[in-house]
Amino acid sequence: KKIILGISGSIAAYKGVYLLRLLQKSGAEVKVVCTPAVSHFVGELTFSSLTGTSVFSGLWEEKWSEHVALGTWADLMIIAPATANTIAKCAQGLCDNALQAVYLAARCPVVMAPAMDVDMYLHPRVQHNIHILKADGVHVLETGTGYLASGLQGPGRLLEPEEILASVEQLLAHNAEKKLAHKRVLISAGP
Repeated sequence: KKIILGISGSIAAYKGVYLLRLLQKSGAEVKVVCTPAVSHFVGELTFSSLTGTSVFSGLWEEKWSEHVALGTWADLMIIAPATANTIAKCAQGLCDNALQAVYLAARCPVVMAPAMDVDMYLHPRVQHNIHILKADGVHVLETGTGYLASGLQGPGRLLEPEEILASVEQLLAHNAEKKLAHKRVLISAGP
């Protein structure tokens, strides 16, 4: 499968590196798109070294129309971590960075794995934005619960990369089944 891995600026961005490796080990071809804030947590060199391709992170560079090419190339887009800011922009259709441009151009299913502090995650506006995304057909995963970077405990943790991969594999299998639903197949073994 061809997968776009969108990374937004969160302390959990380091898990994107592990998720990338798991996707590759499962046979996926992965291209990475980052928001500008990711560079505060993980360098683009890490992602580009692992994928063998450049990271798309700026709309005003040489390949400014890369968002269109990526949007039509992919079988699936994963945004992990999806911050409150990224979730809000996706829910409202805002487009001020490369990740948002690819999201809006994507013709494929989208999976989001939220990551933020408990109070942010439980805020009515964030929950409303998640509801909007789900109504639009985005597969928004539940968050993990536990210790957060702030020292608080509760929901808002980015799921572990293995859990995200399991959800992605389940979604891809379900989509493959749907493609064959109501189809009639004739198999011939020769004369």
